[in-house]
Amino acid sequence: MKKIFVLFAMALAFSSCNNAANEEAAKQATIKAVKDSMRLDSFKRVEVAQKEKEAKLQEEKRILMLSEARAAENAPAATMASPGTSSTTTTTTTKKKGWSSAALGTVIGAGAGGLGGALIDKKKGRGAVIGGVAGAGAGYLIGRGQDKKSGRAQ
Repeated sequence: MKKIFVLFAMALAFSSCNNAANEEAAKQATIKAVKDSMRLDSFKRVEVAQKEKEAKLQEEKRILMLSEARAAENAPAATMASPGTSSTTTTTTTKKKGWSSAALGTVIGAGAGGLGGALIDKKKGRGAVIGGVAGAGAGYLIGRGQDKKSGRAQ
């Protein structure tokens, strides 16, 4: 009777170990699928942003051409250029992108870390410096990851 219980206990132990391995493999497969879908989603966002940028450039070119045509129509006949010469001036404005996520994360992390360090440590200055440096590093790493996802950093 004891042998039957021992065999039953061993069979139960082996089957429970096998289920845990199967569950772990299923979890890993699920995590991989989620990461792959997130990666595809970030590529789609970059493509949409590029298409929007191209559409804006097309619209700006069209507006520039229309404004030049209107200016040519409204120009007096005496000041019109001769047919052999043509002068066109195009101005391109570069839009500032603002702060990168890495820079913003560094500043926010340094502030939060400095405040937290000053509150936690008994020596306020030392805690603020250590917390600020640690927070700035963590904020930079998080912001850099966001920049890579958005396509701003390569």
